[in-house]
Amino acid sequence: MFKQDNTKKIEFHLPVMVKETVSYLIASNNSKNDTKLPMYIDATIGGGGHAKAILDNIKKGIVIGLDCDSDAIDYAKTRLSKYSNLHLYQTNYTELDKVAKEFPDYYLDGVLFDLGVSYYQISTPARGFTYNADGPLDMRFNQSMPRSRALEIIRHSSLPDLKKIFFEYGEERYANKIAQHIFNHRSEINTTLDLVRIICEKTPSHQQTKTLARIFQALRIAVNHELENIKIGLEKAIQLLSHGARLVVISYHSLEDRITKQTFHHYAQENILKVLTKKPLRPTLEEMSANPSARSALFRAAEKI
Repeated sequence: MFKQDNTKKIEFHLPVMVKETVSYLIASNNSKNDTKLPMYIDATIGGGGHAKAILDNIKKGIVIGLDCDSDAIDYAKTRLSKYSNLHLYQTNYTELDKVAKEFPDYYLDGVLFDLGVSYYQISTPARGFTYNADGPLDMRFNQSMPRSRALEIIRHSSLPDLKKIFFEYGEERYANKIAQHIFNHRSEINTTLDLVRIICEKTPSHQQTKTLARIFQALRIAVNHELENIKIGLEKAIQLLSHGARLVVISYHSLEDRITKQTFHHYAQENILKVLTKKPLRPTLEEMSANPSARSALFRAAEKI
């Protein structure tokens, strides 16, 4: 029987579609192995909500939690300290194959990708992800990496590159006009609210909230190379999964979901995966009411053949 974490106080991130994740991911130990124990990878552990549910619902084996964000790792380490079979790594999920190799006595029975940005990251102005408060234009998931911040992208990108970022990563209808205005005034932009002001100057008032969300999303994706990393992470996970093992992906916008759908389709055509969700599952009305951030979640699952 599924065991639900009923902790009411969520300080980092409220996990989405937990029951569905456990149901599809663990699948009663589908991939049997007489000599090794199962291993599950939570590729984006965040606040540890999904990892805790997995740990509570497996009878044997280990869970590996990955995250670029040191704050997420620290939080999960404290929250899940009682679990001796949890191993945490601050790294990108593109490195999951290297981490898995450190556990040769286990077979990979499931991988979860809960994509996007956490509530903690969005609600911490110092991280630069939100357009609702002033903060530095950072947006790096891993702040220890020397990768360019959002401010560097704004300050040093060519006009065509800015247009491409906003159109392709934000799917923003006013991408050209906004990119031109940012390009013309980028010396004035130092913080998130500076950027908000410049964007709003060229956006109709009734479109401003959605446009701000799209532009900030586009910059975040560009800073963290998210779309390229999703492709790499999914392909590595598929290669490593054992026969009968499961892969679950929770996306929050069409770009992430499209990559997942196309990857699943490609490997299904190659008879490597069996797609378990013909169409993406959505959160229940009850969950969306309790957790509005779950409204955009798209859930897909597949099984290694």
